[in-house]
Amino acid sequence: MEEQASDRAHRIGQTKPIFVYKLIAADTVEDRIVELQQRKAHLASIALSEEAQNAALEVDDLEFLFGDIEERKAA
Repeated sequence: MEEQASDRAHRIGQTKPIFVYKLIAADTVEDRIVELQQRKAHLASIALSEEAQNAALEVDDLEFLFGDIEERKAA
């Protein structure tokens, strides 16, 4: 959604460069959401690549998605 908002600024006729700042506090829900979004984007790029036939979810990915936050911090 945030990427759509920054892209929309260009589509509505913006001719000058725009800057998008995202402030995230460490060890918060937002921090974990951003990390999850990055991991999901990476997994999606793998799934959509030509190498997708050889790629699979790893145990670390599943543990991150369903694991305890304390275990994630310890890693």
